Amino acid sequence: MNGAFRVVYDDIGKGYAQRRRPDARIARAIERALRSSRPLLNVGAGAGSYEPSPPGVVAIDVSATMLAQRFAGAAPAVRGNAMRLPFADGQFETALAVLTLHHWTDPRRGLEELARVSRRQVLFTFDPSHQHDEFWLVRDYLPDIFRIDADIHPPFDTLRELLGPLDVQVVPVPEDCTDGFLCAYWKRPESYLDPEVRRSISTFAVLPDPTQALEALRRDLEDGSFWQRNAALLDRESMDYGYRLVIAGG
Repeated sequence: MNGAFRVVYDDIGKGYAQRRRPDARIARAIERALRSSRPLLNVGAGAGSYEPSPPGVVAIDVSATMLAQRFAGAAPAVRGNAMRLPFADGQFETALAVLTLHHWTDPRRGLEELARVSRRQVLFTFDPSHQHDEFWLVRDYLPDIFRIDADIHPPFDTLRELLGPLDVQVVPVPEDCTDGFLCAYWKRPESYLDPEVRRSISTFAVLPDPTQALEALRRDLEDGSFWQRNAALLDRESMDYGYRLVIAGG
């Protein structure tokens, strides 16, 4: 894993609570996986997206900026990182990690820590083996994302090695997804031209200058060639872009 691609959320995390609102369909899938288990630890919790309500829930995140955006009534949170969780062995029934593994400086160590402090682990993450050529933003405009994702996302073989057998579930991205992660706007391509949208997508913080690619997207939208090339998307209500719910520990 290349530390150069680690995003410091104290720098880019401002406004995440507005742009990264939990999507109700994804939230239901995570809720089913959690099975109301307590006590629960939310690792890389940030502003608290998809986090169950207290009692019995504890959150941890390395970024003060993200923790400052937690909603009123959220679970108590401490500042710390996944590689050195300040909790006892087996202290939690379940550990939750939502779109965070790829920001850990040492994902192997972080996964070992999850397994140490909890009996079950529920991860909402991205499968780096998924074919990016299905996503037009990467295929046609920003192919550097291929390299970045391969570098920062731990392969699922590593997850199996450290956590044991996995239940892996596809998480489709709905056409009107409210959680503004990288692929959320697949049917709203003009959204990627908005700097405020990009500011809440960590990939853009580590990409080489995307100006030329975004200008190409703007031209393709203006002359209609984008939708000529991607007409098949118009009939789709959701897409599989490699997001997965991973459950370990039964």
